[in-house]
Amino acid sequence: MAAVRPGLGRIIPGSSILFLCDMQEKFRHVSFFPQIVSVAARMLKVAQLLDVPVVLTEQYPQGLGPTVPELGAEGLQPWSKTCFSMVPAVQQELDARPQLRSVLLCGLETQACILHTALDLLDQGLQVHVVVDACTSRSQVDRLVALSRMRQSGAFLSTSEGLILQLVGDATHPRFKEIQKIIKEPAPDSGLLGLFHGQNPLFR
Repeated sequence: MAAVRPGLGRIIPGSSILFLCDMQEKFRHVSFFPQIVSVAARMLKVAQLLDVPVVLTEQYPQGLGPTVPELGAEGLQPWSKTCFSMVPAVQQELDARPQLRSVLLCGLETQACILHTALDLLDQGLQVHVVVDACTSRSQVDRLVALSRMRQSGAFLSTSEGLILQLVGDATHPRFKEIQKIIKEPAPDSGLLGLFHGQNPLFR
């Protein structure tokens, strides 16, 4: 069997990790925050069902508060950081997984911590899958341009459902029925249709 080409961006649970970035109390005012957290929460549920490791960070929690409870991440120990990128804070988590190939990235803000994290991960040779319906910014212009910027640098832009179905792979998977219940309800609208409407030139 021929080797899978790296540029395809295929993901499997055994070589993937989920990054949850800075979904904290003081960010509740950010555009589409409830929707983003809702989608990230279902990514977390699926990761736990499929034994995909999960990393959670908090940006300066002394000032920006803890992770919001609706994410459902109470069982995770957050990594505190001040750097915009998640990578310096969680490098040991990456180093401990030599089989790691793909990082699924959720959180905020898209033009800050998500972009910096994506670039650092790409620089290490990892594939980055930005969960576009689980990332946002205060400014939707910043969000749009940051998504385009990451795509220019080699990140894959995907929806939560697309990534979930890639992870499960087969309707005969023993956890498929549980996962099917999670994705039965469509992801909430987080303004993406407006960003992509009219064949936006940034995404050509």
